[in-house]
Amino acid sequence: MIARLWHGWTAPENADAYEEFLRTKMFPSIHRVPGYLGAELLRRQDGNEIAFVTITRFESLESVRTFAGEDYETAVVEPEARRLLSRFDRRSEHYEIVIDRD
Repeated sequence: MIARLWHGWTAPENADAYEEFLRTKMFPSIHRVPGYLGAELLRRQDGNEIAFVTITRFESLESVRTFAGEDYETAVVEPEARRLLSRFDRRSEHYEIVIDRD
C-alpha cells in the first residue's frame, strides 16, 4: 500500500472554501481511480496561513500513476484549488505503508 503526501497553504479567508472543494469535489472524484483506498485531510494554523496536508492511499504505484500520470510525483492541483491556494508543493512524496493499525 502506498501513501501519497502533499502540502498546500491558503490565506485564512480561503481555508473553508478549499476544504469544501476537497470534501465535495476532489476526493469524491478520486474514487473513480482503480486502487484508490481513501484519504485524510489535515489542517492547522501556520503563521499567517492555513496549512493543509493530504494523505491519499493507493494499492500500488501503478494506481498512483493512474491518478497522477506517468510522472506520478508531480502534484495534481485542479484550477479551482490553484485559485484558493497561496502556495503548494509542486511534487508529492510517496511512502510504502508498512504498518496499518486501528
